[in-house]
Amino acid sequence: MSEPVMWSAFRSYLEEQMPSYLEMLENMVNINSFTANPIGVNELGQLTAELFAELGFTAEFVPSVNEDYGQHLVLTRNGRSNKALGFVSHLDTVFPAEEEERNNFHWRVAGEKIYGPGTVDIKGGTVMMYMVLDGLRQHAPEIFEDVNWTLLLDSSEEVLADDFGALCVERLSAQNALACLVFEGGSFDNNQFKVVVARKGMAVCRFAVEGKASHAGSAHEVGANAVVQMANMISEVAKVTDYEKQVTVNVGFVNGGTVPNRVPHHAEAALEMRAFDKTVFEEALANITEIIENPTVTDGNGDFTCTVKNNISQLTAPWPRNEGTDKLFGIWQEAAQDVGYEVIEEHRGGLSDGNNIWHTIPTVDGLGPAGGNAHCSERSEDGRKDQEYCYVPSFVPKAMVNIAGILRLLEAD
Repeated sequence: MSEPVMWSAFRSYLEEQMPSYLEMLENMVNINSFTANPIGVNELGQLTAELFAELGFTAEFVPSVNEDYGQHLVLTRNGRSNKALGFVSHLDTVFPAEEEERNNFHWRVAGEKIYGPGTVDIKGGTVMMYMVLDGLRQHAPEIFEDVNWTLLLDSSEEVLADDFGALCVERLSAQNALACLVFEGGSFDNNQFKVVVARKGMAVCRFAVEGKASHAGSAHEVGANAVVQMANMISEVAKVTDYEKQVTVNVGFVNGGTVPNRVPHHAEAALEMRAFDKTVFEEALANITEIIENPTVTDGNGDFTCTVKNNISQLTAPWPRNEGTDKLFGIWQEAAQDVGYEVIEEHRGGLSDGNNIWHTIPTVDGLGPAGGNAHCSERSEDGRKDQEYCYVPSFVPKAMVNIAGILRLLEAD
């Protein structure tokens, strides 16, 4: 089969099957799989296992380290060669069931867009995985049968629990996998796709100030104001943001005090810091820690100084540009040209499971369908707020690029 005929056959098959692929997606979207809803996450995992069983995959459910979360799903299909590839998606979304009901956020088709929880982040990505494998089974059966496929679906990606990354590294390293392909949503514009080659790291700090309470009128000087101390620290840590260095600090939660006639004795806050560069990331975290752990507010006599407890509750290192990712990206660029598209690189501020995998297995990300408004369930009449959606015309072209990339990768090995 000549290349033009081969690609035409792939495209025709995928287009013919699109109604069934979208039916799969609808069934997934109709299951609430909020991270903190383990019953729903596990229900989606079971449905996903049943769908991929049709392609010959065997399911394994792996309990999360955190008992509040659902089970991770590992799908495997043994091949006839020693070549192995890993695909990564996740089962959970950020939307509680009551939020979906409150905002009437459900499967909704509007022209070329389909709205609903997880349509692009990331249930659409799981369907993309199925499309790629189904296309290979149909029109490259020898390759489909030769490869050892391992599909890993995270039950708690939206909180990026560390145990799933360790699971991926363990399973894919054991098979000496050529690559880990992450199917987070991407973009599609004028026949051009973006592929993620780097992501910021993130540190989350939760800190609490203990001051000294007193009567605000008759004994103000006796108190040490925890809220003032917190305000001072917030002002300083916000200055660590440096757009030129691509480091940001966001104080996302503050709480303190009780009533106006009492000098407050307690305040708490939480912030996140993100950066692409490892050195910048470490320097920024050190600066934040220095500010938080050196309180200055005292009582009127200077006899009592506020104290602070700082807890770094999450620490995810950056995923920088690296040789393994760059090699894969080059393959995807050439593959896109094979099928009439263009691929450009994207450095993304958000995290993914790829942050915990790239250092061991060559990884690229953003291989899912295009869409928008991820993590948003709200919709306003003036159109300034709208819900998460996937862009249907992106599915087949993106599947074509991914299939071409996989074929080139296997050929190059």
